[in-house]
Amino acid sequence: MTAQSAAELLARTRREIAETTTPNRFVDLIEKGELPRDRLVWLAGEEFRIVSSDRRSFALLAARYPESPAGELFLGLAQGEGQALTLLGDFVAALGESEKNLSAYEPRPFAQAYPAYLAQRAAFGTASEVALAMMANLEEWGAYCARIAQALRAHYGFAGTDVGFFDFFAGSPPGFEEHALAVIAAGLASGDDPVEAARAARLLHAYETAFWDALAEGLP
Repeated sequence: MTAQSAAELLARTRREIAETTTPNRFVDLIEKGELPRDRLVWLAGEEFRIVSSDRRSFALLAARYPESPAGELFLGLAQGEGQALTLLGDFVAALGESEKNLSAYEPRPFAQAYPAYLAQRAAFGTASEVALAMMANLEEWGAYCARIAQALRAHYGFAGTDVGFFDFFAGSPPGFEEHALAVIAAGLASGDDPVEAARAARLLHAYETAFWDALAEGLP
């Protein structure tokens, strides 16, 4: 499969995901300054576990697929999650919390479906599945992070490095899409199933939606 075919698969998958996307109530509330502050602690607690899990998942993928271009992509993603974990610590400190508090935080089951599925795909999936799933959902995730960062500054008194975690994820690294497309194309050329890859992307999106819904559960 050519790079053009991989790009067409990505575009088609993004369209399919867009058709199922619903308003993000959590982000809408934070943009209005109406999100209770304790829900920011929920957000930090869930992300603490998610980022830690995702870093291990990407490291596993780099070990399973060490050859170029997949090895470099997944190793870079693992390193990025490590950087994000450090930035999350700044947000946690600004909340007046500690890593000890986060370790004791009781996660919401449906908020953790996303990293659980990514870990499953890291162990049993293909490189093209994960690359497509990440690329198909990256733009939406990044947009949510940008909105959260802006809202935290505007309504909740955060500034500077306090929101560096969300600024970090608001944009993708230069060349990331081209690199991911190369992984998708290489995987499909070696026999990976494009139907399964698209399915993985849709499922990952559904689990991300469950994450946001869990954070907003019970709010008026």
